[in-house]
Amino acid sequence: MSETRPPLPYAGVRVVEFTHMVMGPTCGMLLGDLGAEVIKVEPIDGDNTRRLLGSGAGFFPTFNRNKKSIALDLKQPAGVEAALRLIATADIVSENFKPGTMKKLGLDYETLRQRDPRLIYVSHKGFLPGPYDHRTALDEVVQMMGGLAYMTGRAGDPLRAGTSVNDIMGGMFGAIGAMAALRQREQTGEGCEVQSALFENNIFLVAQHMMQFAATGRAADPMPSRISAWGVYDVFTVKDGEQIFLAAVSDKQWAIFCKAFGLEQMLADPRLATNNDRVLARDWMMPLLRSHVAGRSAAELSEVFERNELPFAPITRPQDLFDDPHLNATGGLAPVRMNDGSRSKVPLMPFTLGGERPGIRLQPPLLGEHTVALLTEAGYDAAQIDALRRQRVVAGDPDQPA
Repeated sequence: MSETRPPLPYAGVRVVEFTHMVMGPTCGMLLGDLGAEVIKVEPIDGDNTRRLLGSGAGFFPTFNRNKKSIALDLKQPAGVEAALRLIATADIVSENFKPGTMKKLGLDYETLRQRDPRLIYVSHKGFLPGPYDHRTALDEVVQMMGGLAYMTGRAGDPLRAGTSVNDIMGGMFGAIGAMAALRQREQTGEGCEVQSALFENNIFLVAQHMMQFAATGRAADPMPSRISAWGVYDVFTVKDGEQIFLAAVSDKQWAIFCKAFGLEQMLADPRLATNNDRVLARDWMMPLLRSHVAGRSAAELSEVFERNELPFAPITRPQDLFDDPHLNATGGLAPVRMNDGSRSKVPLMPFTLGGERPGIRLQPPLLGEHTVALLTEAGYDAAQIDALRRQRVVAGDPDQPA
């Protein structure tokens, strides 16, 4: 980060989050990346994502940078009291527990706003209030019931998208709501509750397919069997079995493509004169194009497409992106501490402020790494903190002073 760059936009804003998994932590990460002080309240044994295996093994280091950690047992009144002391200093509270959980703890919005009408309270749920709000939701659940799995898989074979799209975007919309509420508070002097939900997020994602039906009267086909809007817009299998995505989405690009690959005869064919003509001709056109490029390597095709400013993409595996030259040259990846203490690289937010990507100021915290400092700031003395530790109301990093 530049020594002379201006303060980050949410510097001075304090967030206390009661979150786990992906959705809630994404909200806090975004606010933290933009300068907010984010305090992650964890159970005594830590956020479960610290211990997940398989597809969840990277959740904690991905979504918990730029945060402080305090470990509290909220099942004990003394733990709730410590949480309330923290909340008393906060601008924003963020949570993503089951409906009713925070109310049982006395940490729900209705209770907390009586203490501080300026508080902004962000709830991340499966559904916004309504007939479904009692259901337990997961990203995959709402993808199935919200049309996204239908659109992603082949006909008769619904398939979840290959990442936690609703969890991540739901957290982003929670953060956007928090930003809007902060601005509203500047105007009114009062906070409010912000609600973000997986199901409604998913519906926003598939709105284009809903509106395709509204506009045409024809149901959208799943992506693998859809009628593409573009004549050339597909994955090609080429030399040595490699695959590459190639596209020509305008009449100008079609002309460039044909000239680059010696297809002047197809360029002159009146049946292929416009993009819509080529869409209607895909059944016989695409086999000819596939055969024509099949003997070339993916690298050779990439070079020709790049030189001619045509759209193309290698078929890349996630693990290959650590070595992507563009990401590394532009600062899109930053060193991050993993759960086991090792170091890796993690993608930063996909935007710049003043030409710089918001970076990592704080590594993903150790469990309770900031417990002592935060309790001290909240007015607890060393003897009180030691007593809370003995009662297992709080936990902190063993190296932290008592």
